[in-house]
Amino acid sequence: MGRILLIVAAVVIGFLLLGSVLGFLFTLLKWALIIGLVGVVVMFVSRLFRSSNTHD
Repeated sequence: MGRILLIVAAVVIGFLLLGSVLGFLFTLLKWALIIGLVGVVVMFVSRLFRSSNTHD
């Protein structure tokens, strides 16, 4: 009986840790996508302004 409870406790703790790690990874992924999107927008706007200045 004690061994079964130990296995159940290990599985529950494993799922809790897995949830925390996955949440952290998805948070990192979200911020990486946001920073990448901001970088792409800044590059696009700077190219747009640079190309409009050279044509004048």
